[in-house]
Amino acid sequence: MRSILLATVILTMTAMAPHADLSDRTYDTWVTDRGEISLPRDFRKDFAHLGSWFVPEGDASGFHDVYTQPEAVAHYRKTGTFPDGAVIVKELRANSGKPMTTGHPEWANDTLKQWFVMVKDGKNRFPGNASWGDGWGWALFQPGKKGNQSTNYKSDCLGCHIPAKATDWIYVEGYPTLSGN
Repeated sequence: MRSILLATVILTMTAMAPHADLSDRTYDTWVTDRGEISLPRDFRKDFAHLGSWFVPEGDASGFHDVYTQPEAVAHYRKTGTFPDGAVIVKELRANSGKPMTTGHPEWANDTLKQWFVMVKDGKNRFPGNASWGDGWGWALFQPGKKGNQSTNYKSDCLGCHIPAKATDWIYVEGYPTLSGN
């Protein structure tokens, strides 16, 4: 009986470990004790590509490539939710194009426009910090500028995410990686 109980405890702890490890790694690596978010350095190499959007014109024109940690993808596929500590990075790049034999393709070029970073916060860790709320930490990074350029997520970020409120503020329909298809 004792060995069955011990095995149950070990299996339960093992099943919870990836989620706990993700949260710990995120908050140890990309978030300070004061809630300052940093841009993950090697996200294109270390994170999974969720999907891309192409916006043909306007201030947000170009390619929007979106990434998160592989553990966050696995958790989302099982539960339909992002785990505490999930980091979502959206990189905006300018586009180029030209006529080719297959049509007129557009592609992301080397001009970086900005990055958006969201950090899932299931514990309301930073209630007095204007960059945190509605279950996420919110940040905007721009080339050549240091640190988070957003000063208040409600005025700087949330407006664009209102249509995605029902899906935890994330436009999941654009991310086939989350469904496994």
